[in-house]
Amino acid sequence: MNSPSVVAAKAFGASSRGQCKEEAKRLPAYGTKVGMVSLGCAKNLVDAEIMLGSVLQHGMEITSCAEDADVLVINTCAFIDSAKEESIEAILEAHQERGLNKRPNQKLIVSGCMSQRFARELRGEMPEVDAFIGLDQVSQLGEIIEKIVARPSWLRDPSEASGTHALLFSRTRPIYIPDYNTPRFRLTPAHSAYVKIAEGCNHPCSFCVIPQMRGKHRSRTPQSVLAEIRGLVSEGVREINLISQDTTYYGMDLWSAKAGPRQPVDSTRGPTLATLLREIQEIDGDFWIRLLYTHPAHWSDELIDTIAQCDKVARYIDIPLQHIDDSMLGRMRRETSRQHIEDLIQRLRAGIPGVTLRTTFIVGFPGETEAQFAGLLDFIRRTRFERLGIFKYSQEEGSRNCPCKNWKRIEIVSGSAAYRAERSRCSRCRFACHFVKRSRSR
Repeated sequence: MNSPSVVAAKAFGASSRGQCKEEAKRLPAYGTKVGMVSLGCAKNLVDAEIMLGSVLQHGMEITSCAEDADVLVINTCAFIDSAKEESIEAILEAHQERGLNKRPNQKLIVSGCMSQRFARELRGEMPEVDAFIGLDQVSQLGEIIEKIVARPSWLRDPSEASGTHALLFSRTRPIYIPDYNTPRFRLTPAHSAYVKIAEGCNHPCSFCVIPQMRGKHRSRTPQSVLAEIRGLVSEGVREINLISQDTTYYGMDLWSAKAGPRQPVDSTRGPTLATLLREIQEIDGDFWIRLLYTHPAHWSDELIDTIAQCDKVARYIDIPLQHIDDSMLGRMRRETSRQHIEDLIQRLRAGIPGVTLRTTFIVGFPGETEAQFAGLLDFIRRTRFERLGIFKYSQEEGSRNCPCKNWKRIEIVSGSAAYRAERSRCSRCRFACHFVKRSRSR
């Protein structure tokens, strides 16, 4: 998980595009000022860019100073417990600063994956938040802010600080996906950009709740992706990072015949990542493509050959493997095997000379033995990945590996610094709800 970024602080050094350029020129001198803190992954950062694009489209300003903002947005992450804790800390800190800075009219909006998953529960625990928005509403932030600023703040009227005060904008399962002409305000350095080619995920990994948060896999059309890349290249972007929950599954949900969970890339059946890369290769300009978040189940010789033949595709493969032991892969429901993974690594290195492989593994997964852990270490030593990340297992409510049917209540956690500061200021224990620690009923 990335460190929190006050995205408005980056915004003035980045370029906007689409309708935002024209809207930004017409910003009123004293319009509503919007600040944002964005947490989590690159996919969440793209959502932040879209939200800020909507803000500019509605004639508002972006500020890098939270204390100057009329509206402050916390774009949260909820992938693992530590991400939820960080998100809650950011919300509590924003509210605390609002009081310390004597900004009772400042509105606080929570967006992102935590809001998508837990908006209704958080709404009852955190009445100081003015609105919770889901992933389907990222392109509507400007419109939502217009509604929020017209409402009284709970700080002006504490009697309104009930569990029904905050506006709630979310769906059970998101279906939204951006298009090439969706207004965005880029937050990356001028030379680099993320392009989200798909949203959601169809994989049943037992440790993961991404499908519950972001919905089923849904690809953008090749025409939409190519149009966005042409626009970025025309702005001088040199590095374009293709991202999604499963980049290698791109286009396969658009096939007329349903693609199976272990279906390799096959361009004879419809759009694929391989065909998309070949079309990107034909775009004029001096730039390169980097592939992130590929899944080992969907690689094929066609995709490997395509990368080898396209000089605009970086020799860098991000391919989370999570484990190597067959029993562990089965418990994780990774839809791969040790033999498949070892064969794939050999094919990647033989087929793409000089390739850099980056992967991640999970340790401490329930049932992992010392022998299985030692086997993972031996595999890592022998394979010698160029880049490697290790994550400690985090049990997630709602995942297939979680006994969530026995989870009944929210445990009040009083250990956080933000909680202690808030409790000493206003003596209201409901601010202690971290929402991420649960206990089983006996």
